[in-house]
Amino acid sequence: MHKRFSPFFRLAFSGVLAILFLLWTTPALAELPIPSIQIGVGQATSPKDVGVALQILALLTVLAVAPALLILMTSFTRIVVVFHFLRQALATQSAPPNQVLIGLALFMTFFIMKPVWQQAYDNGLNPYLEEKISFTEMVSAVEKPVKRFMLANTREKDIALFIKVSKSKKPENREELALTTLVPAFVVSELQTAFIIGFLIYVPFIILDMVVASVLLSMGMMMLPPVMISLPFKLMLFVLVDGWSLIVGSLVKSFGF
Repeated sequence: MHKRFSPFFRLAFSGVLAILFLLWTTPALAELPIPSIQIGVGQATSPKDVGVALQILALLTVLAVAPALLILMTSFTRIVVVFHFLRQALATQSAPPNQVLIGLALFMTFFIMKPVWQQAYDNGLNPYLEEKISFTEMVSAVEKPVKRFMLANTREKDIALFIKVSKSKKPENREELALTTLVPAFVVSELQTAFIIGFLIYVPFIILDMVVASVLLSMGMMMLPPVMISLPFKLMLFVLVDGWSLIVGSLVKSFGF
């Protein structure tokens, strides 16, 4: 085991020595200040110190669940599911690859959610950083545009379902709806909408597959896979109708706010 990994360790050790030698011999790099990071736990002397510690803990918790928040409380779910259906309908297997589709879905999410996040920053985070409002007021101000976006894209049927399942009191208006009820209702509505769009995407390509399969069967070419013959025609159809622009534009316009 030692002989097997010894070249790797020698290479790593040589790289570390080279970096240290470069830092030591280069005057410009040698003058760069080396930051010092200190983490400690001390006894609080005032309630304010405890409040700051709790705010840091809350921030770390939010950062830990940030991927889930990005997926479940934004437009990301609908976009990535529609892209999956599109690739399945085209039968291109891994083209475009997952990294490209997820990256495009992320940047489309940032584009769609920019007005929401801008309002949350202007009305909540920025006044809090300038010490104009309290932490509680900041959370409430940040929550309002996010809830408004989710409510605009959530079906009342799904909201009623989760209110009924949770056996909670029916809110007087939509703004008083709790996030614990709104988020799952929003996700279900997004999945429903994404499946409807996926069905509409599938229809023309299924018709093309049926036509190709019928032609091959009439010609007696039963040993040739129809998917292999229909794939070029699917790509040609998709390119001729400017499919990417059509689907991306329709997805962006499908979100209300």
